[in-house]
Amino acid sequence: MDKTVAAGAASQEKIGATLVFLSALFWSFGGAIARFLEIEDNWTVVFWRALFAGLFLLGFLLVRDGPRETLRLYRNMGVPGLLVGFGFATASTCFIIAISYTTVANVVLIQAGVPLFAALMAWILYREAIAFTTWLAIVAVIIGVAIMVMGGPAIAALDDMLGFGLVDSTPAATANAANDMRHAWFGNLLALTIAIVFAMVTVVTRRFPNVRQTPGASVGCFAASLLAFTQAGSIDVTGGELAILMGFGALNLGLGMAFFVTGARMIPAAFAALLGTAETMLSPVWVAILHGEIPGAETVIGGTILLAALLGYLYSALRRQQTVAPTAMPT
Repeated sequence: MDKTVAAGAASQEKIGATLVFLSALFWSFGGAIARFLEIEDNWTVVFWRALFAGLFLLGFLLVRDGPRETLRLYRNMGVPGLLVGFGFATASTCFIIAISYTTVANVVLIQAGVPLFAALMAWILYREAIAFTTWLAIVAVIIGVAIMVMGGPAIAALDDMLGFGLVDSTPAATANAANDMRHAWFGNLLALTIAIVFAMVTVVTRRFPNVRQTPGASVGCFAASLLAFTQAGSIDVTGGELAILMGFGALNLGLGMAFFVTGARMIPAAFAALLGTAETMLSPVWVAILHGEIPGAETVIGGTILLAALLGYLYSALRRQQTVAPTAMPT
């Protein structure tokens, strides 16, 4: 009997890990899909993407739980559920605007710091204990994000300070780098906003274990779509653009979310977060292959620092959780 139970648990964990990885894979195509769109008004993109994602998630709930249970889930969301919705509304809006100002690599790498930002936020708000190694990882993530947000001039200053002489520091090169930074800083700060908001959502769902993520996410998508409708100059798009937007919303965002909430409840939280880093690593690859968008030196250096800190933190957290049975994650 014990062997049967153990085999069942192992099989469930494999299924959960596969679903979480598929969610990261689907999400990783977001930047590449966005680059195929030639719609000038970002709010038009936000409107259609969020609308299709919200409809997909609503359909997912209706199929999985039935109309009566779905209605009950929406009624019982409460303030924590609305906070989750606010997080997804903010993230889905900021992502589209951010990648129009900076590279996809910058956006996804900055977002990768969410687990450590959540640890810092939980310490600030609830005084949850933070291990020394976690503090080191938090500092490293902040340094990595700072390098990416500050851009080329930060790399040039660091290179000059260390005396490597690898960066062209002539006045013309410095002026060009500063101009690029002025264009990208807004997108980088929006990416940082996404990370902070998702860190808040992480803290909320941890403090309120009964919070249902899927209803809150769908509400957030509909809210983002409504906001975008009021801001867009026009929501008219061509048939081809509508097809891309449908895939962008329903498959990239909605199906990715459905995979995640289904799989994450079967595996330890740290393992789910570790698998989620596949999105961070794959997103810049798809954009580079399909659109020739190559990250700059500041992204490579800052992103390497951030990813190294994140992977070290998640590996340590996973080792701590190996002796603890996976906790069911509300969806």
